[in-house]
Amino acid sequence: QVQLVESGGGLVQAGGSLRLSCAATGRTFSVYTMGWFRQAPGKEREFVAGMSWSGGITSYADSVKGRFTISREYSKNLVFLQMNSLRPEDTAVYYCAAAPKWGTYSRDYSYWGQGTQVTVSS
Repeated sequence: QVQLVESGGGLVQAGGSLRLSCAATGRTFSVYTMGWFRQAPGKEREFVAGMSWSGGITSYADSVKGRFTISREYSKNLVFLQMNSLRPEDTAVYYCAAAPKWGTYSRDYSYWGQGTQVTVSS
């Protein structure tokens, strides 16, 4: 019903920057929240950042606040995650997700992208 395709992952040195993109298609009128999650090997998937599609509200995990910024191009159904001052502990698979209402937990989200790998070397 909603398809999400993320891109922009890669390998970057600590202190560097990377921008992830997510393109949403399908029944996007049903989406209220767009979010970014990440999952490192052997760890639970964790919330990174989220925003209402209208841009009225945003939320960030404490670990990324001040370094990461979520944004969108509403008319093009695009969502971005600008990641600055990257640290090795940011290494994970990053997922774009969509929810019908506001939420910051994985269970709140109905649609998921395939994930894109972000690796930060020291």
